[in-house]
Amino acid sequence: MSQNFARLVFGLTAAFFAAFFVWPVLQILRGGFVDADGHLTFAYLRALLSDPLYLGGLRNSFLLACAGTTLAVLVALPLAVVADRFVFPAKNLLGSLILIPMILPPFVGAIGIKQVFGQYGAFNALLHHLHLLAPGATIDWFAANQFWGVAAVEALSLYPIIYLNAVAALANIDPAMEEAAQNLGCTGLRRFWKITLPLIQPGLFAGGTIVFIWIFTELGTPLVFDYDRVTSVQIYYGLKDIGGNPFPYALTAVMLASSVGLYALGKGIFGRANYAMMAKATSSGGARALSRGPAWLCTALFAGVTLVAVLPHLGVVFVAFSTDWYGTVVPHAYTLDNFRLALGHDLTVPAIANSLKFASASTIVDIFLGIAIAYVVVRSKIAGRQILDFLAMLPLAVPGLVLAFGYLAMSQDGKFFSFLNPVQNPTILLIIAYSIRRLPYVVRSAAAGFQQTSETLEEAAQNLGSPPLKALVRITLPLIAANLIAGGLLAFAFAMLEVSDSLILAQKQAYYPITKAIMELFQLLGDGKFIASALGVWAMAFLGVTIVGLSLLLGKKLGAIFRV
Repeated sequence: MSQNFARLVFGLTAAFFAAFFVWPVLQILRGGFVDADGHLTFAYLRALLSDPLYLGGLRNSFLLACAGTTLAVLVALPLAVVADRFVFPAKNLLGSLILIPMILPPFVGAIGIKQVFGQYGAFNALLHHLHLLAPGATIDWFAANQFWGVAAVEALSLYPIIYLNAVAALANIDPAMEEAAQNLGCTGLRRFWKITLPLIQPGLFAGGTIVFIWIFTELGTPLVFDYDRVTSVQIYYGLKDIGGNPFPYALTAVMLASSVGLYALGKGIFGRANYAMMAKATSSGGARALSRGPAWLCTALFAGVTLVAVLPHLGVVFVAFSTDWYGTVVPHAYTLDNFRLALGHDLTVPAIANSLKFASASTIVDIFLGIAIAYVVVRSKIAGRQILDFLAMLPLAVPGLVLAFGYLAMSQDGKFFSFLNPVQNPTILLIIAYSIRRLPYVVRSAAAGFQQTSETLEEAAQNLGSPPLKALVRITLPLIAANLIAGGLLAFAFAMLEVSDSLILAQKQAYYPITKAIMELFQLLGDGKFIASALGVWAMAFLGVTIVGLSLLLGKKLGAIFRV
């Protein structure tokens, strides 16, 4: 590749990120730290941090992220160790099913979990049936403690991200290191704690960082649980007064600083933690067969966790197929009318079309940008290419809620980007938001492909007279097609089901994406819950096919996409 082409890609990408990533963030900082006279001020921040309401929201968000991430690690790490070390019945099937929680946005799962554990839900009906609960008595399990309800739903939805990273990290450990420790008398849990855990710590922290930031900034699930004592919901409710209230800006700035700080910590401390490994051929490591009892115990562990994790999905499916579900373990009557109503509702058909349009356009942008960025970072030698890589990965650290708020701030009347105001038409901003948010997955996938493909193939084509760009298109891209398809599918699927950007930027019903339509339907009285669940089942089926395809294309390498 010519240096001029590399510089052109660098310049265009830098301009794109400056306009639609850096500028929105600066608008947030300006709104929170610049007064009406244009002077720097910390008065809004001090007032925010002295207000028990806002301070409590920040504390709850942080504790919620800590609790949800801890629960996710406690679920994922034992499963990853069992999957890496042992052979047991139905291992491959259960290893694929472990990804099921990822096929439903957490807030849609919250609809199902409320139906299962609500005051007149399936769990209470089961307790009545077993005579473990007095007749007529009810317990609203998650309303009694909304904090742990939200944390549990988030953990059950997101633990596969940590699982994928942990499995990939365990697979890279040279078994000889653990065998050496065992020969020196360090065995069992002590060996795991002293040797194995430190070696997989970078991968574990990589997945944990994504999960922490996701929960810290999650908007949909707290809204469904009516848990408004968190920063994300406070920002959402503050949007109606965005023009005259500086506190949403200051709140968003604090959330941004927290997320980027954690991202920097992960990159600075754990991102460089590489341990030298000998070739695996030096050891007889690998998964070992177990006797029948322990083997079936491993199978039961995987199956049990998966069953608990899919409870939200089962709740959504049952609601979608039921005529009514009140006070019984399962619905008494089933119907397909909800799906017919969903496909004929004024809200859903345009929403599906909108999501397809927005996600397709953003994925095309991501593929072109991702290939160009990855090629420059991996193949070129220009100065500053690592800055390009950092810019491309930074959206993983900046929550969708923050970016969406920034877009809303920069497109207000009187601002330079006022022609993009989403009040009129959010299409362009939604496509850009989806593109920015999901670009890291395509860059990661494409960069991995370029690193695994020898540069000599392109050099040979160029020596035979092929221009560099033609050699890239005709030689390299077909060789890394699986990586590109995987990254593109992931970007498309998550764009289809993006929550924060959709809830904030789509303000006119004609432009609602699927997630906004589900939220609006859920809040309707009557059959709104049933139609919303039917639309959620469609989303589950769509993302389920995508995740299965990704798993077949990338296998254990799938975890590398979900890393900071």
